Amino acid sequence: MSYTFKWFKAAAVRAVRTVAQSAAAMLCAATFLGDVNWGAVASASALAGLLSFLTSLAGLPEVDKESE
Repeated sequence: MSYTFKWFKAAAVRAVRTVAQSAAAMLCAATFLGDVNWGAVASASALAGLLSFLTSLAGLPEVDKESE
């Protein structure tokens, strides 16, 4: 698999969505508990984004379909 601009764009979009979803989930949970630890929200969201990007190395269905 060659990593093209299209692949990097799709992987970045997926990673940004994952970061936003993780941050939203953590903020909702922390607000419910009454204490938002911004460092924990930032680090967990960043880790989720990194893991999403690394998972994309295995393949992105939206890019793989277009190359067929």
